[in-house]
Amino acid sequence: MTSTARSPQLTATGVVRAGGPGELAGRPVSRLGYGAMQLERLDREAAVALLRRAVELGIDHVDTAQFYGNGFVNEVIGAALRPQDGVMVVSKVGAEPAPDGPVPLRLAQRPEQLRAGVEDNLKSLGLEQIPLVNLRRADHGPGLRPEGDQIVDLDDQLAVMADLRDEGKIGAIGLSSVTLDGLRRALPAGIACVQNAYSLVAREDEDLLRLCLDEGIAWVPYFPLGGAFAGLPKVADEPAVVAAAGALGVAPAQIGLAWLLHHTPNTLLIPGTAAPEHLRANVDAAAISFDDRTLATLDAVPTRSGDIELG
Repeated sequence: MTSTARSPQLTATGVVRAGGPGELAGRPVSRLGYGAMQLERLDREAAVALLRRAVELGIDHVDTAQFYGNGFVNEVIGAALRPQDGVMVVSKVGAEPAPDGPVPLRLAQRPEQLRAGVEDNLKSLGLEQIPLVNLRRADHGPGLRPEGDQIVDLDDQLAVMADLRDEGKIGAIGLSSVTLDGLRRALPAGIACVQNAYSLVAREDEDLLRLCLDEGIAWVPYFPLGGAFAGLPKVADEPAVVAAAGALGVAPAQIGLAWLLHHTPNTLLIPGTAAPEHLRANVDAAAISFDDRTLATLDAVPTRSGDIELG
């Protein structure tokens, strides 16, 4: 799943990269990628078909985790994507499935749990090395908070991640749900990516994004359109977004994705969907351009606070 494309503009299959070329862990990838979590809503045949459609549309960056569908999503990715597709598959550790819990996840922050998570990802994906693995912290943004033995020092976690990198089981280290101070502490370990909750209407992490830009670290926001859950603001509800969408004849969600790509050049997107038509709409969003007035209006949208507990 990791061959080299003939040109930064093209995927390994010769398709123009969705959203143009970005860089992730030293590799060119499509700036518009695919977050695979929603594949668990589909049966195997439909999930494979959606991934094949993503490749056809120029997507060569897929984000996953072993805890998506308790391994189902990884297994589908392993079955659907071929080495010649050149797709960069990124995974994460720091949580594990909890099908019977109040949320379908529980934290798995201890170093031995991080190692086990990488091993599980390798097995279910059918890979000898995962090009990039994000360490999902639990000290920032929406989500669970650690208690008891799940309160683990970042340095201890980075040590095992660096060991896994030295062993060749992962290619690069990323961080998720990390604070600004946490990223500063982690920089000497070599961080390739940060995944935090961030959107047009939720920009509390602007300073962290700017640090990533300065350090050449990819910024891969989750909840790029705000929250699909009660308590989190939604980009599509913002009046300035609705107005821009009407003027340009596109959907408000497409405005939200396009704004993120315009905001900083190190931003890569991984919106998820279970519908082929929605996948195409996400790809088309990358072609939207803004005049100076519209962009200034969108830039001026204030951050909307929200609060939710989820995995």
